[in-house]
Amino acid sequence: MLMRTDPFRELDRLTQQVFGANGTPGRPAVMPMDAYRDGDRFVVHFDLPGVDPEKIDLDVERNVLTVKAERALPAEKGEYQVAERPRGVFSRQLFLGDTLDADRIEASYDAGVLTLRVPIAEQAKPRKIEIAAGSGAKQLSA
Repeated sequence: MLMRTDPFRELDRLTQQVFGANGTPGRPAVMPMDAYRDGDRFVVHFDLPGVDPEKIDLDVERNVLTVKAERALPAEKGEYQVAERPRGVFSRQLFLGDTLDADRIEASYDAGVLTLRVPIAEQAKPRKIEIAAGSGAKQLSA
């Protein structure tokens, strides 16, 4: 299961709206995400419109998944009348619980959405335990 450990996310979003949404390497902007369980895997979607797939970096270290992306400034250097789209560096970390298999994460990028599929670890899946009966089995008394 995914574990939430970012109690200040909404405060960060409000701060970015007030002081600007452009991220820097020292203070990256937050990328919106959805996460849900789909059968034997978790699916995570990150909104990264306009980001070149070559500028997306995924790392897993000690059950911490880090997603970094960068949307560069456009080549045009004209005078902007409106500049609301966030630019710069974006980053998000997810803490993967022991029940997820971080070695088999699949990633795809389509229409500005980065999708990760994280399988449930085999040891975390429900399994049936057989009960032995007969001479070697202990009997329960009422």
